Amino acid sequence: MIGKHRLILEPREVPLGGVRGMNVLRALPHRNLPTIGAWCFLDRFGPADTKMRVEPHPHIGLQTVTWPLVGEIRHRDSLGSDADLRRGQLNLMTAGGGISHSEYSIGDDPIPLDALQFWVVLPEAARHGAAGFERHTELPALTLAAEEGADAQATVVLGEFAGVHSPATVHTPIVGAEIVLAPGSRVRLPLRSDWEHALMLVEGDTVVAEHPLDRNGLLYLGDSRDEVEVASDDGALLFLLGGEPFEDDIVMWWNFAGRTHEEIVAAREEWESESERFGVVAGHDVRIPAPPLPDVRLMPRSRKL
Repeated sequence: MIGKHRLILEPREVPLGGVRGMNVLRALPHRNLPTIGAWCFLDRFGPADTKMRVEPHPHIGLQTVTWPLVGEIRHRDSLGSDADLRRGQLNLMTAGGGISHSEYSIGDDPIPLDALQFWVVLPEAARHGAAGFERHTELPALTLAAEEGADAQATVVLGEFAGVHSPATVHTPIVGAEIVLAPGSRVRLPLRSDWEHALMLVEGDTVVAEHPLDRNGLLYLGDSRDEVEVASDDGALLFLLGGEPFEDDIVMWWNFAGRTHEEIVAAREEWESESERFGVVAGHDVRIPAPPLPDVRLMPRSRKL
């Protein structure tokens, strides 16, 4: 068991590079913690007035979870999907053995934009499977009784929380849920003790398990907890993520989640050669080239907790 760890995973500013021209805050992966459950990546882009142009790029071995906070985003992929996304809705793309996609903000001018972007690593049984895309415009919500103040509201984005299940397809036991705390409230969030969890403060103020959390901070809670207390003076928006600890060693590089150096090399070569593996995203004349591989062999990211 991992135990009741408490570790703040401070986000770092990362340029997305290529022709994307955006900086993001990246909280996961962390040098000591490559995954939380099957969650292997967490970026926040925004809040900012920006013109988002993420040109076609490839993925293997993972799912992308886009959760907008402000603004609208247009998703297009090599399956022919073309979907706009706004607050309270979910775009879930499953890469399987290979897919490519683009993400644009709506319109030709800069707009207010803020969103969370997650990746979920796929287990062996699903990572070589068919690619897929889902858009969910209605997600289940529940109320959590407050010990003090008003009750909290939760939206189950992915997996299962407090007995409520998202309609989105998952391949591992997992939870992703947005929690809204009213000003002056104190609430106990139910957790599964055999899963590990973390909480991100998106907006407002909060104390989690008596630990103050800064905006964009991700507090890793470990496992062996059946609940955690959260409180807010002025109100807060939180995101809970977690799940069954992911046991497979993974090799992550660029937009790929594999198991070996050779898999990553092969995927990069196929993207650069414009093979059929990743398809074509309609409506684009530009695609993001793969960066050069490092001069060393890619190794699995090891957990130090």
